[in-house]
Amino acid sequence: MPESEEGKFRIESDSMGEVKIPAEAYWGAQTQRALNNFKISGVRFSDDFIKNLAAIKKYAAEANMELGLLNNKLGDAIVSAADKICRGEYLDQFRLDVFQTGSGTSTNMNMNEVIANLANEILGYPVGSKHPVHPNDHVNMGQSSNDIIPSCMNITSYLLVKNRLIPSLKILLNALNKKSKEFWEIIKIGRTHLQDALPVRLGQEFGGYAEMIDKGIFRVERAASELLELPLGGTAVGTGVNTHPDFADLVIKKINKEFGTNFKRASSNFEAQGSRDVIVGLSGSLKSVAVSIMKIAEDVRLMASGPRCGIGEIILPEIQPGSSIMPGKVNPVIPEAAIQVAAQVIGNDLAISIGGMRGILELNLMMPMMTRNINESIVILSNVSKIFAENCIIGIKANIERINELVEKSLALITVLVPVIGYDRAAEIAKEAYLKNKNIKDIVLEKGLVSPDKIDEILSPENMV
Repeated sequence: MPESEEGKFRIESDSMGEVKIPAEAYWGAQTQRALNNFKISGVRFSDDFIKNLAAIKKYAAEANMELGLLNNKLGDAIVSAADKICRGEYLDQFRLDVFQTGSGTSTNMNMNEVIANLANEILGYPVGSKHPVHPNDHVNMGQSSNDIIPSCMNITSYLLVKNRLIPSLKILLNALNKKSKEFWEIIKIGRTHLQDALPVRLGQEFGGYAEMIDKGIFRVERAASELLELPLGGTAVGTGVNTHPDFADLVIKKINKEFGTNFKRASSNFEAQGSRDVIVGLSGSLKSVAVSIMKIAEDVRLMASGPRCGIGEIILPEIQPGSSIMPGKVNPVIPEAAIQVAAQVIGNDLAISIGGMRGILELNLMMPMMTRNINESIVILSNVSKIFAENCIIGIKANIERINELVEKSLALITVLVPVIGYDRAAEIAKEAYLKNKNIKDIVLEKGLVSPDKIDEILSPENMV
């Protein structure tokens, strides 16, 4: 090593030879090779994923000690080291790009090496010695990247859904339900094909939005329930080679105690490791929610268009100036953010679907990318649902004057006269009213088609909703 680099690096070796590693790093040779090989995006695994991976290692060490397979002195050091990472320490030691080996082996070894070095330091041995704690022999005991990474995918995704997404969607659901009740007595013109249609209650529209989110919650919870099966104990190809038959049950029991969950062993490790259909399914349910949010956001900003030259039936909360050149302009920024999040989730789903197709024989080979995408989708949907509810939906006001004006002008009111005068005659009246810029009531009365004492009852919007 050149004299100028002395003290800045250390030399470690693996089965492929020597590797130069920064002296202060807790990772080892395999991680360093991956850092050198995968300089692609700069996108790393989320902190949640890394902490959950450390938790698996912690409980694996405890299980192996209980099974008499791991020396207690070494095991306790591994548990202490892993626990530090679970608490959020040393997260800077996990720098690998998500675009790496498709099994996530590089990240599994990153965790094994960091925990081993921390454990050895706890025991008074130098970093990089692989003694007395070895990253493969002790930290990875009874495990393979091929069962650990998909298990961590399931755990992380499930916890994010349970603790973040569902609560946020319920905030949005409650806000929409509140507006549905508040707006129930307000009757506005409906629209199909962006053309005037029969009247509806403004509360009915918002009630429909609420129902979309409610059904979305159901779909997500149903899909997330399938994540509860973990392929722990399957090791390399699902057969469980080099692991104790009770190992997986012990680890899962400890995970459930820690997180208050109901994880269990996969009914088939060959399915759970050879495919990632559960992640594809969850992503599909997230896409469904994203599509709903995009529809709601688009509707809201369309109804709020204006303030003078658009539809202008509702008024959104003003939260920031909208233009760098047009003074006083205020834009629907929250709905626009929601629409962009929805687009990203839909894009993530496509990549996850392609990833799901790469379950080649006994192993899926796109797990890191799928992990990154599913976690991002859950997190950004969680964040935007809460923001959409609290910074937009809850503050929406109805523009009663404008709503009444548009209902009165609507040509679609002629529909209720079809049973009285027939479809063709009604169509002629609608066209005449449009050309003369008059409302339906005036034309009908001019032609004497309905008596004055009956017209208001027939054309009453209240009777149409």
